[in-house]
Amino acid sequence: MPSFFNLKNASGPLLRPLQQKALSWWRRQSPSRQDRFATLGPLISVLLFLMAIILAFWYLRNEEIERETEAVKRDTEIAQQQIRLRLIENQEQLVRIAREIVTRATDAHDFSAQAASFARERPEITHVTWLSSRRERRASVSAAGFQADGLMAPDGNDPSMPMAKQSNPPTLAFEAARERRTPVYSPPFSDANNLTVFQIQVPLIDRTGFSGVLIAEYSVEALLRYYVPTEVASRHVVAILDSNEQIVSSTVTPMPGRPNKPASIVHEVPLAPALNGLVLRGEGYRSSFGLISNTLFWMVVALSTLTVWMLLGTWRHMRRRLQIQNALSSEMNFRRAMENSMLTGMRAMDMDSRISYVNPAFCAMTGFSEAELIGRKPPFPFWPPDRFEENGRLLQQEINGRSPAGGAEVKIMRKDGTIFDGRIYLSPLVDAKGKQSGWMTSMTNITEAKRVRDQLSASHERFTTVLEGLDAAVSVLSVQQGELLFANRSYRLWFGADPAGHAQLSGSALGRSSGSDLDEEVDDYTGLPAQHLTETGSDPREVYVESLEMWFDVRSRYLQWTDGRLAQMLIATDITTRRKAEAQAALQAEKAQMTSRLMTMGEMASSVAHELNQPLTAITNYCNGMVSRVRSDAIQKDDLLAALEKTAKQAQRAGQIIHRIRNFVKRSEPKREAAHAHDIVEDAVELAGIELRRRNVAIHTYVAQRLPQLLVDPILIEQVLMNLLKNAAEAIDNAGLPASRRHIELRVVPKHTPELGGHIDFSVTDMGPGMPEEVISRMYEAFFSTKSDGMGIGLGLCRSIVESHQGRIRAENLYNGDLVVGCRFAFSIPVDISSRPEPSGGNSAAAGHGTNGSTGPATNPIATP
Repeated sequence: MPSFFNLKNASGPLLRPLQQKALSWWRRQSPSRQDRFATLGPLISVLLFLMAIILAFWYLRNEEIERETEAVKRDTEIAQQQIRLRLIENQEQLVRIAREIVTRATDAHDFSAQAASFARERPEITHVTWLSSRRERRASVSAAGFQADGLMAPDGNDPSMPMAKQSNPPTLAFEAARERRTPVYSPPFSDANNLTVFQIQVPLIDRTGFSGVLIAEYSVEALLRYYVPTEVASRHVVAILDSNEQIVSSTVTPMPGRPNKPASIVHEVPLAPALNGLVLRGEGYRSSFGLISNTLFWMVVALSTLTVWMLLGTWRHMRRRLQIQNALSSEMNFRRAMENSMLTGMRAMDMDSRISYVNPAFCAMTGFSEAELIGRKPPFPFWPPDRFEENGRLLQQEINGRSPAGGAEVKIMRKDGTIFDGRIYLSPLVDAKGKQSGWMTSMTNITEAKRVRDQLSASHERFTTVLEGLDAAVSVLSVQQGELLFANRSYRLWFGADPAGHAQLSGSALGRSSGSDLDEEVDDYTGLPAQHLTETGSDPREVYVESLEMWFDVRSRYLQWTDGRLAQMLIATDITTRRKAEAQAALQAEKAQMTSRLMTMGEMASSVAHELNQPLTAITNYCNGMVSRVRSDAIQKDDLLAALEKTAKQAQRAGQIIHRIRNFVKRSEPKREAAHAHDIVEDAVELAGIELRRRNVAIHTYVAQRLPQLLVDPILIEQVLMNLLKNAAEAIDNAGLPASRRHIELRVVPKHTPELGGHIDFSVTDMGPGMPEEVISRMYEAFFSTKSDGMGIGLGLCRSIVESHQGRIRAENLYNGDLVVGCRFAFSIPVDISSRPEPSGGNSAAAGHGTNGSTGPATNPIATP
């Protein structure tokens, strides 16, 4: 006893820090967590106890299995050792007898005596036989100790006899003994008595070689019966199995007709020294019951389960109670946070109109603390002194249930004496039993709201004034109902209050029709996302209202009206004056183009007259010649026909010149059509060639093959080419250049640039003196010209024509170092790359026209001086 107290006193200082840490940790836990640990502690203890019981049973069961396994192994090895020693001893005796036979010390009679004595002492041997090398029986002694005449007969059906040309186990052992010259055990087989046996064949080797074998046949059942110790057989089942794991013999005979129960413990060893496929098996069984059938185990499990179930029930009950407490606490915290964070003041009164509760928002609005308001009765301290009677009357009306549905607006005085506008709502306060216990009042500060409402009203008035003063018509129409929601003064002036004006401007019949067809009408806008419609605008378009004889520029978009309905807003601006001005400008441009073409022809009048004079002179000469020869009757019919054909060609040539000039100068409306660049170039070159030949200037043309079609007015593009070619010829002629530089190059090629995309480029290049930089910067200005008799409208008109076709025109000087060696005018016309190209070959494919060695694909020279 003293030693126990001494140990306790010695371990006290060591355990005290651990106790203090555990106590400190326990106190840091919340009460809910402490309850949880207090509930889980017994539950974990019971589970640990049940686990310890299960582990104890499992350990004892495994220990028993290990002991039984060791016992089965030990007994099986003892039986194997006994049989092994017996077989080795018998093998030695058989080898001795075989040696005596080989040395001729024993004949058949003496062998029979020795074999009989050998067999009588060994009950496991069924017979001993001496065979020659030719499988002839020399002597055979059975287990009874006498020589049997029918045993191992060569002409019989004894399965123990090794027969030639057979593959039974005795034959295989015979062949193996003859080859190996050592004793050989045969595989097990069934003898004539249907007993499982095996043989040991000892070879007889004399001076001449193999002279036969000495055979001893063992009974498997006898080996097991005589040489397995009795104590081993009493403890465990010992059996011999063949190579197919079939029981050949066993120390326990099974009940016939009943399946053998498999042993839980098995140990197998080979049957030595035979090693012929036979296996010695020891079988054992557990003597104790397993865990499943152990009553004590199940009692412990049942009690532990009951305890765990009760602890789990207690834990779930405490957990549910804790959840309810947490939910109640969360709800209270939520309500308190909601009341503290809301901007609406809350006030509770009992049936005597005494204040019983106010939230922080109410205190912040009035400036009074909760202690100053709780318990107060009317008149309240936040009522203005001059409104005691009015506020008391409103309070009494609310208590009597006659308060307005939208609440009552009252004046509230703060603690510092300032006044603000408030809206008060009053509702009965009912307890859990359904009995009214007081009144709940909510109050909001509407001072800012009233100020914003007044500002919105003023803003709306200003906005309406602006819309009413606009010169454009502004209207808003409901898409579903077709109701005109808004129309300004200009709309009402032009269309009145009729929604049809809106539909006429929008170009579609919006809204629903009235009358009997209302129910059958389909709403095309049902289900459409209003947000996407309101975010989508529309391109401006021009609408002509025939009833007003006015043009309007209309812009529309969808919007959501103040009540959420989908509506369409239109802004229609009167552009009648602008349209008239544009029409007048177009007419003036058309007249300018016509004037330019007439001026060009006027400037080329002498050249045209000279050009027409040649075919007319030829016609006169041909006619005078034919008249003279006809009068003198000196012309043949063939000569007359040839002269007439030449006269017709000259007349046709003059007609083509007049036709081209007529097409160029005739008055026609601008019309865009699909045209081929080759045809336009050919017509322009034919007309310009008249002036070029007069000025002794050559032209070289190149038109690329398979160009796409142009959507242009061919006459206008031809006019641009004519002006550029004529200007180039005039520049060369006025500069007095030599013949080597008196030529112009016209190229038409397709191009593609990131800025312009696909387009066809027309360029006119001359070898003239070029243009000064100040002229290049001003040459497109109206009425600017470098000619003494020029009007300054040619290049400006060319740029207008090109730009009207969405093209661009440019000019640049050509340099050889610092020396100007020519000038190039080029303009581009956009084309659709996917359009059908011009057919190759003929007159509409790529063709080159020129003189003096032009490099074009084809050559069509123009007459040059």
